Amino acid sequence: FAHVVVTVEALVGIMYTALLTGLTFSKFARPRAKVLFSKVAVIQPRNGVPHLCFRMANWRHNLVLEAQLRVILLVLERTTEGDVMRLPMELKLVRDRTALFAMTWTAMHRIDETSPFSADGALERLSGEGAELYLSLTGFDETVMQTVHARYRYKIADIVPGARFADVVQINADGSREIDYELFHDVVPIEPA
Repeated sequence: FAHVVVTVEALVGIMYTALLTGLTFSKFARPRAKVLFSKVAVIQPRNGVPHLCFRMANWRHNLVLEAQLRVILLVLERTTEGDVMRLPMELKLVRDRTALFAMTWTAMHRIDETSPFSADGALERLSGEGAELYLSLTGFDETVMQTVHARYRYKIADIVPGARFADVVQINADGSREIDYELFHDVVPIEPA
């Protein structure tokens, strides 16, 4: 009987240690993207066409490969029966992916006749409807060799029309580049032409 008790205690002790080690490792080893999103989005002209722009930075300073960004505009829709539902509309981006996301990335949505931002007073209308923008970024982190995710939410009030982001990438004398994070959230007004 004593041998059976000792054997069971040894097995339970080994299983308990293995289970605790596995749970601890899985909690701390989970990859996390450290992506910094600008506090505001801007509407600025590009080649004479207005674009809605979002700025992101890779805060880990490593490489995120095959990064892809999706932008969803969530709007309220009222049916003829009086039901209210949230309708997601995916915004088409000029470039929704980048092979290497190492420093910064400014994603742009072209505001043309198909864009929900194209009509006069679109920002006021969308704000009144409680619309929100959701950004979802996925990519493959080269350091931990796993897929990482990051997301951010903008309210319509967070969009600054007639502005551009301040320049944040500085080129050093040796040719290396670095980001000035103190200016990352700054915007510069664009003078009307």
